[in-house]
Amino acid sequence: MKRRLLLTSGAAASALALTGCAGPQVTDYSADKPVLDLREYFNGTLDAYGVFTDRSGKVVKRFTVVMRCSWTGEEGVLDEDFVYSDGTTQKRIWRLKHLGNGRYEGRADDVVGVAQGQTAGNAFRWGYTLALPVDGRVWEVQFDDWMYLMDQRVMLNKAAMSKFGIHLGEVTLSFVKRPS
Repeated sequence: MKRRLLLTSGAAASALALTGCAGPQVTDYSADKPVLDLREYFNGTLDAYGVFTDRSGKVVKRFTVVMRCSWTGEEGVLDEDFVYSDGTTQKRIWRLKHLGNGRYEGRADDVVGVAQGQTAGNAFRWGYTLALPVDGRVWEVQFDDWMYLMDQRVMLNKAAMSKFGIHLGEVTLSFVKRPS
């Protein structure tokens, strides 16, 4: 009896711990406004300002991005030019596809496989693996990337970076859409 009680208590504690660790879902934001339509927001030119922080929260790099975005039907191109605080530059071109019901997939040269995302309300959650060059090596790093539309011009972005389930740091950015 004691053993069964311990096993039952252990299972209940495990289930409670897993439930407590469950993070937010994109559908939690379904009622939030303004409603985000990626095809509308990522259309035209945007400026972004960001930082990369390590796992302790220390800012490791600052950067700016100019994004030129366009859509043809359900397919979009986000052409990004990065300038980092150390003077280095980078280009990434996302090719997005709207799959219906707020679902998107995306590809870029430094993305391993296909990125998958979903919008609901003012939020977009995007998951992907990025081939990230670090000190002469390339690491495949997972991103859990969240975006929140604040108004028609401003969107905030916070992405958690991990490898083998170990938190490496975060990228935080603000997007500002230029007036048409």
